[in-house]
Formats: sequence, C-alpha cells, structure tokens
Amino acid sequence: MLRCVKQGDELLLIQDAVIVALSGTKALDLLLAAPISIYALQEDIEARGLTAQISTSIGKVSYTDFVRLTVKHEQQITW
Repeated sequence: MLRCVKQGDELLLIQDAVIVALSGTKALDLLLAAPISIYALQEDIEARGLTAQISTSIGKVSYTDFVRLTVKHEQQITW
C-alpha cells in the first residue's frame, strides 16, 4: 500500500486495520514516515477496546468524518 500513496493522500483505518495505529509498532512507524494523513475510525477503535493504546499521531474520526473523506476524494482504494 505504501508504494501506491503520494503526498497529500489520506488513509482511513477501519475495522481491524485500526490495530496498525497502536503506539510503538513498526507498522505505525512506516505509516508515519509516509507523506500522508492517517485517520482511524473512532467507533472501530472503541469496539476493539484500543482507545488508550492508539497513537496520538493518528486522527480519530467519526462516521460523519468518514463520509466527508469519501466525498472529498473522488478516487478511493479499499484494501
């Protein structure tokens, strides 16, 4: 996925992908080094009991914000 992103892209972590946002992981370090904005869906973080473990470098968004990101970006890729 990192080979496909470019500066200014936005990544939204949903469902089990929110695990990537856990503080102190190699996966998170790789994402944070990319020239992109990274968000995680708050409801999925809470559903997995990870609220206290998610990096503060990750933006937490609601379903309303999810829709705004979808409208903002004409092209989307779901992995």
